[in-house]
Amino acid sequence: MADGSALDSTDRDVVISIRGLRNQFGRQVVHDNLDLDIYRGEILGVVGGSGTGKSVLLRTIAGLNRPAAGTLTVLGDDVLNRPPLAAGETETRWGVMFQDGALFSSLTVRENVEVPMRTVPGLDPKIRRALADLKISMVGLPYFAGDKYPSELSGGMRKRAGLARALALDPQIVFLDEPTAGLDPIGAADFDTLIRGLSRSLGLTVFLVTHDLDTLHAICDRIAVLAEKKVLVTGTMKEMLSVDHPWVHDYFHGPRARAALDTQMAHGGPDKV
Repeated sequence: MADGSALDSTDRDVVISIRGLRNQFGRQVVHDNLDLDIYRGEILGVVGGSGTGKSVLLRTIAGLNRPAAGTLTVLGDDVLNRPPLAAGETETRWGVMFQDGALFSSLTVRENVEVPMRTVPGLDPKIRRALADLKISMVGLPYFAGDKYPSELSGGMRKRAGLARALALDPQIVFLDEPTAGLDPIGAADFDTLIRGLSRSLGLTVFLVTHDLDTLHAICDRIAVLAEKKVLVTGTMKEMLSVDHPWVHDYFHGPRARAALDTQMAHGGPDKV
């Protein structure tokens, strides 16, 4: 187990490195001196209490929010000090899935998935359409979903469509904001399986903001806990169970946590415990 400032002793390939990050909105300081490393090919689950800035951290790394201070390196690029012309090229290397998919309501699913592809110069519309259909298939949507509008889809299908759009440009990193929120237990478990399968088959690094303990048990390689305006601790699920901090203890030892553990044990035992 390591705190947010510690480097991994195994010298794994760090794809996202954050040091001294400060996010502030007016007088409200959300993060202060936050450190975090994210390793290539891992699924990192980010948890924390209300107001700890989980989504703010995601948006900052993804280039949607500029911090007040700190350094941020993604895939070897200093994303806070890059030339403006280099920003677009760098950001094609990651994809973002927001809560409920955040699809454009006036576009079909296929057209939504094609949106990032329209930034690729000279890409033939027929190829773009075929690639969009491929991404739609990859996330487990039926063939006819491409012609549907978001309002015609269930919540789970909209989330899969949002994931397809996040994968449109074959990113190395995917950011997921509460991907299983609002899904029934079966739908959430299916989505967890989809994320892990895509991560392993495509070699994706996944930054996953969640409050879903089943997701943490089932697919996360490591967990980062946001508290006290920083990354308080990182580690595996097993390591989280031994953390001596009131919020961390209550979160990982409460009734919901025990129910999630029992569920995983009933399916052969959690990978990370």
